[in-house]
Amino acid sequence: MRVRRVITTRQGGASGAPYESFNLGDHVGDDPAAVRANRGRLAEGIGLTPDRLVWMEQVHGRTVGVVKGPVADPVEATDALVTTEPGLALVALVADCVPVLLGDAEAGVIAAVHAGRVGARVGVIPATLAAMREQGAEPSRIEALLGPSVCGECYEVPAAMQADVEKHLPGSACKTRSGTPGLDLRAGLWQQLADAGVGRIGLDPRCTVEEQTLFSHRRQAPTGRLAAVVWMEQ
Repeated sequence: MRVRRVITTRQGGASGAPYESFNLGDHVGDDPAAVRANRGRLAEGIGLTPDRLVWMEQVHGRTVGVVKGPVADPVEATDALVTTEPGLALVALVADCVPVLLGDAEAGVIAAVHAGRVGARVGVIPATLAAMREQGAEPSRIEALLGPSVCGECYEVPAAMQADVEKHLPGSACKTRSGTPGLDLRAGLWQQLADAGVGRIGLDPRCTVEEQTLFSHRRQAPTGRLAAVVWMEQ
């Protein structure tokens, strides 16, 4: 199997302000027709039909859904999807949270994860790795990509929150650009993946707050959502 990954930007879609223009979130107040057009354009762009994209009703938890084929509606109340089905694209939507795309090409197992502060704290990544192992994946063969998100220099939090997240996600505590307590979720998730024995870990260094071509809820709300997509080709 060949594992493919794509992360969208906010450019090239049908949505108007403040969602301009390639918004893929259907829960942020955008025109539903524009979102449908954008989702169709995404499917076409990766060589699939729209029904082969699987979406999630993301709730900042650690529930993992295993899908065997197309589903008509977003998978309810879940923040990670796993599949062994070629040509089925799993989608995580973000606008500051960390999208994590995982794949074991030899076993033919992939996963897409939405890891915000709460989900990362409660263990959505360990839960996803466990579900992938149940489908035949081996951590040493898994390749992971941590997508663009708010960076630690831009993510200021109260000191008590920082300490709590650091307790559950070691390596995430940092200082912001102004020297206040902050969180670098990608650093904590990278460490968590490494500690779990994941073989290769890549990181997209872009900060959603700083990079104007990406959606950021912290920079501008309301706003759209970018998509992190993973699928397999035979």
